[in-house]
Amino acid sequence: MMPSLPHSVLFCCDHNATRSPMAEGVMKKLYGREVYVQSAGVKSDLEIDGFTIAVCHEIGVDLTRHRSRDFNELSDFGDSLESFDLVIALTPASRAMVEEMSRLHHVPVEFWPITDPTGAGENREARLAAYRATREQIRRHMIERFGPPKE
Repeated sequence: MMPSLPHSVLFCCDHNATRSPMAEGVMKKLYGREVYVQSAGVKSDLEIDGFTIAVCHEIGVDLTRHRSRDFNELSDFGDSLESFDLVIALTPASRAMVEEMSRLHHVPVEFWPITDPTGAGENREARLAAYRATREQIRRHMIERFGPPKE
């Protein structure tokens, strides 16, 4: 039996600067307009990471216009936690926050423990390799969970 795609997914991490924007972009690339996808962080105190932009660009995902936002800023875009069919937390802190916020709303929450590539590697190539590994970890989780890409 093929896994079914939810109508809407929210990816969340700590700062909405690396893992969750990467997941948002990869999901849109793999499954197109079949799924409404957004991302948010526990905090939005960092701009999107340049290495994230670079490794996503390699697979045709443009994150240059991404602006980091936190859960409180979701409503600025007309979204709320309970408006998503599925919330996928990529970090322990975002998982804890989503579980607390969703106690009153029955929103399915999944936890995908995704490696944080920030600070990894001694030089540019080693850092890019760490970010690529994170990107591919996210991609594998998606295909395992939602089935083959719709490309």
